[in-house]
Amino acid sequence: MGKKPEYLLFDLDGTLVDSVADLTNSLNLLADELKFPRLTRERVKSIIGDGVSKLIKRAYGEESYTQEQLFRFLAIYGEHLLDNTCCYPGVKELLTSHPAEKLALVTNKPHQLTMKLLAGLDLLKHFKIVIGGDSFSEKKPHPLPVQKALEALGAEPDQAVMIGDHHTDLHSGKGAGTAICFCNYGLGNTGGVVPDFTAQSSTDLLQLFCGSAS
Repeated sequence: MGKKPEYLLFDLDGTLVDSVADLTNSLNLLADELKFPRLTRERVKSIIGDGVSKLIKRAYGEESYTQEQLFRFLAIYGEHLLDNTCCYPGVKELLTSHPAEKLALVTNKPHQLTMKLLAGLDLLKHFKIVIGGDSFSEKKPHPLPVQKALEALGAEPDQAVMIGDHHTDLHSGKGAGTAICFCNYGLGNTGGVVPDFTAQSSTDLLQLFCGSAS
């Protein structure tokens, strides 16, 4: 890559925050209600990233999926999403080093839960635009959410980087024409997509994309 990206677009789970414990707990509380087997933390880590309906289908089986399960999970998780979830090391320093006008959040998590989580961790102030998995007609890996974030930021694709831990993030950014950064410390994999940047740890993001908020 040549010049350092001016605008940073972030995924949430597995990129900025470690939410596995609360997602696992919430899925298992619902599993208990449904008389389904409980899931291990490692299993939950492997099924996060493609939106909440896919999460439910993978957790309990696609053949038994109902919308009632989805709504119940959202209610349970809404009560527990801040029990253990926290920022990865260096994340707050990274966000603070950039003006909010240059930062966007693009997640497949439902928008309402995303806003509650960001507010609870005092992160909301860092983003000019927050896009959830239900904000538009398409979610990642489709490029539309990234394109909408770029519009809101007033940024050209070649000025921006999409930063995430899942191939959905990489496909979405690549499709929208941004640079892409893979967070190898997170929950997902590249799916064979070659990133422009790689962060082996969350603190690597500080070295790759340090800025000045002034």
